[in-house]
Amino acid sequence: MHSSGDAWTSGPFGLEASRGSTLPAQRTVLAVAHHMTAATRLADIMPLLESDRRVAVAYTAAPASVFTGGLDEFLRDLGGLVLPWQEAVRSRFDLVVAASHGMLECLHAPILTVPHGAGPGKLLGRLRGFGPPAERPVTGLIRERLVVAGRVVPSSFVLPHERHRRSLERECPEALPVAFVGGDPCLDRLTASLPHRDAYRRALGVRLGRRLVFVSSTWCPDSLLGQDPDLLFRLAAELPRDEYQIVAALHPHIWAWYGRRQVTSWYADCLRLGVRLLPPEEGWRAALVAADRVVGDHGSATCYAAALGVPVLLGAFPEDSVAPGSHVARLGAVAPRVDWDRPLRPQLEDAAHAYRPDVHEAIRDDISSRPGQAARLIRGEMYRLMRLPDRDRPPDVTPVPMPRPIQAGTLRAA
Repeated sequence: MHSSGDAWTSGPFGLEASRGSTLPAQRTVLAVAHHMTAATRLADIMPLLESDRRVAVAYTAAPASVFTGGLDEFLRDLGGLVLPWQEAVRSRFDLVVAASHGMLECLHAPILTVPHGAGPGKLLGRLRGFGPPAERPVTGLIRERLVVAGRVVPSSFVLPHERHRRSLERECPEALPVAFVGGDPCLDRLTASLPHRDAYRRALGVRLGRRLVFVSSTWCPDSLLGQDPDLLFRLAAELPRDEYQIVAALHPHIWAWYGRRQVTSWYADCLRLGVRLLPPEEGWRAALVAADRVVGDHGSATCYAAALGVPVLLGAFPEDSVAPGSHVARLGAVAPRVDWDRPLRPQLEDAAHAYRPDVHEAIRDDISSRPGQAARLIRGEMYRLMRLPDRDRPPDVTPVPMPRPIQAGTLRAA
């Protein structure tokens, strides 16, 4: 989202905060979204504060990513107060919360950052150019984004797992004093959603006796769809519709880069064959809970699936893009690879044989060392930074919402 500098928003912050005040907030918080993926994680975090009448929350989009398509609409659809970036950098807040990095040093408040995926597990893509290649940092732990002009930017850097401290010490030791192990709120919500599996399956059109195959692709050329853009059509054509329901989720960056109309048009033939395509904002988590099998790549959704106990097949897995010793690497060591020269149906059936219960448990333990505690821990850390007493009542860990697939034939005529 790129808002013009003169379209400022009035609200409970700045010099005129009291002018229109009805419920005078004791603290103001700014949620900063860099792209759709980060914004959806903020939608998990900010409700921990928004119900407190002592706290007023506003949103803004940082112009630090090339994947801002759809971000403006998403933030406004949340119903929150949205500030232009130029106004945000000229205002003071008691706390900033972000699920990515970039330009946060421009803001005036203590900053708490959380991951927007299943923790550090990938290596930064190598930049094109004419110089010699060099060692690549782990995404989420990149020193140049954590330290700016000799200052560590976050006041609190939330990590999902204790072992990430060791990775941070290796990648950016200056940030170690602000590291805070707070667990994974997404994994906790997925776990809380397990009792609703049947309801999610009904919402996705999975009739009795059918199996749900969930297809998940991250973005970039070495992703599942980057390697084979026709994969969804092949699955839909090869698997009998009376036995299988195919549900697909594409990384929000794909939607942001090409636009919703283009992506939907590209896969309209798959929708006509019965594939349920999920929108970028939500739905993929419900589909994970509902799934019988997952075909994926090195993206976070595939790791979450394995953590939930779903047999995963890797349709693409670029070994040189995965951080050694990470949860992604563990999944790559045990998950069967799809052989695209063989029929897919028997491979889907056989996938469960690659997993014992302890394998799923090990991947789950690799993602979070504070299972079930993320909401409480992260909320407590935010109140600490705001210098405001936390509430006595523990936060609720709510199930993820019902999925709402994109319907075939919904494109408006040009």
